[in-house]
Amino acid sequence: MTTEIQITRTKDEPGTTTLSVEAPVGRVQAAEKKAAVMYAKRTRMPGFRKGKVPLEVIRRRFGDAIKEAAIQELIRESWKLAVDQESLEPLGEPQIRDVKVEDGAPLTFEFLVETRPQITMDRLGGFSLQRKLTPVRDETVDDHLDELRRNKAPWVPIEGQKPKHGQLARVSIATLTDGKEDEGQSYDVVIGADQALPEIEDKILGLTPGETTETTITFPDDAVEKSKRGKTISARISLLEVKERQLPELDDEFAREVGDFDTVEKLRVAVREDLAKNAEREADADVRRQLLEQLAAANDVPAPQPLVQRLLHAYREAYQVPDDEVDKFAAEFGPMAESQVQRDLMLDHIAEAHDLKATEEDIDERVEKIAESRDTEPGKVFASLQKANRIRELERSITEEKVFAFLLEQSTVTES
Repeated sequence: MTTEIQITRTKDEPGTTTLSVEAPVGRVQAAEKKAAVMYAKRTRMPGFRKGKVPLEVIRRRFGDAIKEAAIQELIRESWKLAVDQESLEPLGEPQIRDVKVEDGAPLTFEFLVETRPQITMDRLGGFSLQRKLTPVRDETVDDHLDELRRNKAPWVPIEGQKPKHGQLARVSIATLTDGKEDEGQSYDVVIGADQALPEIEDKILGLTPGETTETTITFPDDAVEKSKRGKTISARISLLEVKERQLPELDDEFAREVGDFDTVEKLRVAVREDLAKNAEREADADVRRQLLEQLAAANDVPAPQPLVQRLLHAYREAYQVPDDEVDKFAAEFGPMAESQVQRDLMLDHIAEAHDLKATEEDIDERVEKIAESRDTEPGKVFASLQKANRIRELERSITEEKVFAFLLEQSTVTES
């Protein structure tokens, strides 16, 4: 009779593997005895010295706990054996299913393992890609300079006028319940910036500072405060003050205030250069997007649901999605998660198959460049990245750059 744990691969799907596990009776009994001995060493009971309580007594007192400890020990042992025997590359701990154990019978259960799927990519090149570089026009530079002016513009009170779009209104909103008014709260609302419900904005637009009006407010079903969703309340709105931005003059003094620029013309040149660099980055990103789309269309690369669900869970955590909106969120962001999983699997496969992963030398070289741009020492940059847990992020970025350079050499990029 065998005393070895038997592991059988019963099902393979993209991203998951199911393993059937059977631990024979002898192994179960040995694991239970080991657990009982552990309990005996730690147990004090009247009439016995510590560590000298008979195992039969320990089993009667801690039977269920001993059995559970034995099961967990055998599951851990089986998992290590399964990883080695089946050459698994698990993405995390397995799910344990259908655990069955009875006195005098083997322990049986299943491992459901999330794994990185095997990928075959037959076509990596021969694609036609368009690089569309948007020219930086004078109007775009002017718009950006105006945005800088708005960011630097102080809010200045204006008297005796109803607020207009783009102006800031300070209001007090008090709730009316059975004719009684609460203390109310003050809010700053930029008109037309979607900072208040439309019916509130409409009422504010009809007031001059010092005036008050009453209205009913119906909160939308997706209001931030759950307690207010779908509710209608009566409220009194008072307009306390109206302000508008006072734009600074676009002159040399403004240029010096914005940054290290002697004249507004130097500021204009710097803005144009920044916009041009941004246009270059956007053009390159679009080329990569086209390349990934054509790669996916030319190769059958799956997006395994376990990986998609894992990524969706990360999205939900990042955006703090409420439980009652999970289904809606999944429907909206599911395609994005699938594309991201497919993208990562393709790039990882190519990096590994063609030895394009970032090396220590690549990372050191990049750290030196960052240090040079910051006028500091490479050791300080590396320590800072390590402290922020960003070394793997840097490694990933370099690897992707190498993969895209490798792929673009095999396709045609046309400038337009």
